[in-house]
Amino acid sequence: MTASPLPGASSRGGTDGRRPHAPDPWLRRWSDRTAPRLRLICLPHAGGGASFYRPWAALLPPEAELLGVQYPGREDRFEDPLIDSMDELVTALAGALLPLLDRPYALFGHSMGSAVAWELAHELERLGAPAPRRLFASGRAAPGTAVAGEVHLQSDEVLCAELRRLGGTSREVLDDPGLRSLVLGTVRNDYRLVETYRPTARPPLHCPIHVLTGTSDPELDQARSRDRAGGWADLTTARTEVCTFSGDHFYLTPRRREVVATVLRRMDPSLSTGGHTWPSTP
Repeated sequence: MTASPLPGASSRGGTDGRRPHAPDPWLRRWSDRTAPRLRLICLPHAGGGASFYRPWAALLPPEAELLGVQYPGREDRFEDPLIDSMDELVTALAGALLPLLDRPYALFGHSMGSAVAWELAHELERLGAPAPRRLFASGRAAPGTAVAGEVHLQSDEVLCAELRRLGGTSREVLDDPGLRSLVLGTVRNDYRLVETYRPTARPPLHCPIHVLTGTSDPELDQARSRDRAGGWADLTTARTEVCTFSGDHFYLTPRRREVVATVLRRMDPSLSTGGHTWPSTP
């Protein structure tokens, strides 16, 4: 979990402030895939915005389309009311995604986003939508086993200390009172959402779950001592796999190419062996 980019940051489609290609305020596209074979739907961490995944778009081959979820209250949705209820968040997301599930898709969530992805998979199943081909759970133990905490009730100083502990938030943002005040409201709201979230008992999913983690991620230290998969193996009837990368809670940034290549191989091995020449990450 970390602070969001500043309002109007790189999620915008251009200098005129328009949103990038998207059928809905909840979703962001950064490419013009006319007929993708697969879709990868990415859900951000607490305080994070869709632009966290923007560099991934340049690493995907033409057959795969990236959709970044944009929670309200950040980036180009800075003026939209925040949501601090998992049920409300997932209901709105499912409605936005239903028209786009006409081809195989996978869900990728980091930190808070992994819990949102799991709840979203169940909500889509309840609505009769196709199940995801894969669920990628990054940087968080499984719903029902993750330590909840009460960071959202603490002072700004404690919240900033938590963000420094996890990494991923620039020192300039946390040290500047004006910038810090812009992001802490969103971060606190998201912490409230995930820390007060209590998953209900549900039948397991039927798609494979891939657990991604950094070798020194403090969020998963306790989970590793109990279960290498952080409890995720109990939430599906299919296979569970653990993929470990060098790094901390935000291993995704320095290991971006490795992570994206891993995700592509699990979604469809042909995507990573077809001889594609992909552009460099912007």
